[in-house]
Amino acid sequence: MEADGSGVRQNVYVIGIAMPTYDYEILDDQGEPTGDRFEWIQSMKSESLTEHPETGKPCRRAISAPSIAGTWSPLKEKSQLSNKNLERLGFTKYEKRGDGVMERTAGKDGPQVLKDE
Repeated sequence: MEADGSGVRQNVYVIGIAMPTYDYEILDDQGEPTGDRFEWIQSMKSESLTEHPETGKPCRRAISAPSIAGTWSPLKEKSQLSNKNLERLGFTKYEKRGDGVMERTAGKDGPQVLKDE
């Protein structure tokens, strides 16, 4: 959280520890979720918000899947297959650009465009 309490999503470190980002959902007058959500950075020791910090609308902490980039996670796999990483490891990658056309997106070897003729 920024010093002004704005809750803008960013990496924040307090004594070398990152603060978690929580998902909240806005509630209607009957206490049911409206489908609108927002993220808020706060300490794990902090109480859950009951009102949106800017609009004052009622809210509750939402349950959502964590994004953890472990050895076998999709986030880790994506970075391993990034164009930059593939090029660094000496691979060449082509992506389909249209009917019979492949364009080189990573690597230095091979033609820039492959066409089916």
